[in-house]
Amino acid sequence: MDAPRAMASESDVKGPYWAMVIDLKACIGCSRCVYACQATNDTADGHLWNVLIEDKDHFGVPVFLTRPCMHCENAPCVEVCPVHATYHRDDGLVTMDYDRCIGCRYCMVACPYGARVFNWKENTDPNPKEGTWGSPEIPRRARGVVEKCTFCSQRLDKASERGLVPGIDREATPACCNICPTSARVFGDLRDPNSPASLALKGRQSIVLRANLGTKPRVFYLLPN
Repeated sequence: MDAPRAMASESDVKGPYWAMVIDLKACIGCSRCVYACQATNDTADGHLWNVLIEDKDHFGVPVFLTRPCMHCENAPCVEVCPVHATYHRDDGLVTMDYDRCIGCRYCMVACPYGARVFNWKENTDPNPKEGTWGSPEIPRRARGVVEKCTFCSQRLDKASERGLVPGIDREATPACCNICPTSARVFGDLRDPNSPASLALKGRQSIVLRANLGTKPRVFYLLPN
């Protein structure tokens, strides 16, 4: 069996170039994106794929930042995995093969964003966010493996066969984007100039986290001013 690809430069990616854009000015810190992610991906308490971080600016005004997986082009987690359990899909997103994962947690050490969690035990508890915030769409992961945000890839994979457009049609868009009451986070194909992600980046200053590391994240943050 051929090993999955370790790198996914934009020129190598086939088809859409998926990205998420988060508006720091619009985010109100309501945690709805966190809850929707937990319900949809059936994660345990304390094993969140999408994390809300609260800070204050130099005026003392609260600032909220949510952190999913960055789905980096040059992903350190992919580079260090000894069994290629974490790899780039053909569309460039970083994904996990839970059957390959041996639980060494090298990827957790390598990730500069702290975006991965380890299943120390089998999760048999009810999902506290199920119902109010959504319903599980993927199976629970086994004990002893690492897991992380997937940009709700299960929805992206069904988009083409259903004729849906991720970022536009709710059924094909990450749950965290759908639930946001202020439209602070949008998703789309950066190769499409009219996608929600492309339009959000026009005319606004944006950053990626820890750009100096050269990881080339696919999550962009719009600055407040």
